[in-house]
Amino acid sequence: MQTTPPPDIDYKQLYEQQLALNEEQALLLKAQQLELQYNALLAEREQLLNQVDALSAEVARLRKLIFGVKVERFVPAAGITAAELQLALDLNAETVAQCKITSTTTVEYVRTKIEVIPAKPKAHPGRMKLPAHLRREVILLKPETDITGLKKMGEEVTEVLDYIPAELYVKQYIRHKYAAPLDEGGSTVITASLPGRLLEKCMAGEGLLAQMIVDKYLDHLPIHRQLQRYERMGVKIAQSTSNDWFRMVINHLTALYEVHKRITLSTAYLGADETPIKVQDDDKKGTTHRGYYWVYHNSEQKLILFDYRPGRGREGPDDILKDFQGYLQTDGYSVYEDFDRRPGITLLHCMAHARRKFHEALQNDPPRAEYALGLFQQLYGIERRIRDEGLTGDAVVRLRQQEAMPVLQKLKTWMEQEYPAIVVKKSPIAQAIGYMLPRWEKLCIYTRDARLNIDNNLVENAIRPVAVGRKNYLFAGSHEAAQRAAMVYSLLATCKLHNINPHYWLRDVLEHMHLFTTSNIEQLLPQNWHKLPEL
Repeated sequence: MQTTPPPDIDYKQLYEQQLALNEEQALLLKAQQLELQYNALLAEREQLLNQVDALSAEVARLRKLIFGVKVERFVPAAGITAAELQLALDLNAETVAQCKITSTTTVEYVRTKIEVIPAKPKAHPGRMKLPAHLRREVILLKPETDITGLKKMGEEVTEVLDYIPAELYVKQYIRHKYAAPLDEGGSTVITASLPGRLLEKCMAGEGLLAQMIVDKYLDHLPIHRQLQRYERMGVKIAQSTSNDWFRMVINHLTALYEVHKRITLSTAYLGADETPIKVQDDDKKGTTHRGYYWVYHNSEQKLILFDYRPGRGREGPDDILKDFQGYLQTDGYSVYEDFDRRPGITLLHCMAHARRKFHEALQNDPPRAEYALGLFQQLYGIERRIRDEGLTGDAVVRLRQQEAMPVLQKLKTWMEQEYPAIVVKKSPIAQAIGYMLPRWEKLCIYTRDARLNIDNNLVENAIRPVAVGRKNYLFAGSHEAAQRAAMVYSLLATCKLHNINPHYWLRDVLEHMHLFTTSNIEQLLPQNWHKLPEL
């Protein structure tokens, strides 16, 4: 059988084809690698852009804190309408959200102008009237011309407020001694007794001690500057001596502070906040420890309580609020969330903290931020009406439900619509919405009870002296000193809420405190204080 010989195989051609195939595969692999690198670079670029936006916003915020005006007043730009504020931004939608939105609703906006309730214009009071209790130095001025035989028809009185520097003076008690004979012979010495004092052996009088404490804790004047001022007046006081005076006075105020704390916490509605304070670290010389003042506000009785703790953990409020029952108003700090799970406590949040985040987003996203701030302005306008009209009880709840709730619902619907459209989730406007939406229910609780405030600003107002003070005296000398300062801050802040001159109150307390016992010391608290007669 004859077989056909196999065809000749062109090995050279096969080899060239294989080489071309290998080269094509290598190019494909390289193209895939380049594509992966390109995608990674795009992702890195997007991440860097997000970081740049976030850092730019943080720089703007910090520059404002350092150089800008500290008030958070919002004035809409002239000619800006609600239609312009609600301007739809042509951005790519991003469905991934950092806050939990259970459902979304497509909302058709009505382009109507935001009605901002204006504040009532205040009439100019004219020239300031000087208080009647001030001493008058009368200077009689007569015309330079001859007034002989002229009839007086009246007089013109012009008052000028002047100042004499404070005076240090010495109380000198002189007690005459008398020799009285005794029946059995001899004699005894009779002399007057010194008036009773809280600090019997202290050289400083109650007025000086009160002034030094008020100067430091209310007017933020460190001790060494006070001593420099007294030295210019001719009296040199050692730093150690003044420290001993402070320690003795505040230790005596401890009993009054404990009564104040008990009364402050005996309420069904408390506002709470915290602020840091540097404390000298005894274990590491030259370093400071970051402690915290926890501040509680009893708005019903107008009381402020400062409590110092070495840290910002839940131990502080756990101890203070262990017996508390009622409403607790705070910011979004996670430590407070535990109280929401405790029976008898209802946690509500502060609207001012939510509003502040939109204010910080003004430079980052003006259209969205201004629209939200316009709605906040309406909410606060309603609260201003409540104060101006003196509304209480059911009238407050009715007004909030009828007028505030629609504004709140409008704000919520707008946030739910806008959040998915924000590309940069770390931008200030996204963080503002992301802060507010998960806390929505707790932000709206205030509308259900007339006793509740829309925000915690009264607590923040009480904290401000601490913030100013630490810029001057920088740190507390020890944890004990920080707690002593907390006692003073509590009592002086309460004086302020009750429009009491803190110097007069503290001087009076120091002069008479030794006459009181634990059963009646409550009478010396600022809210109960009536100036006692001089000893």
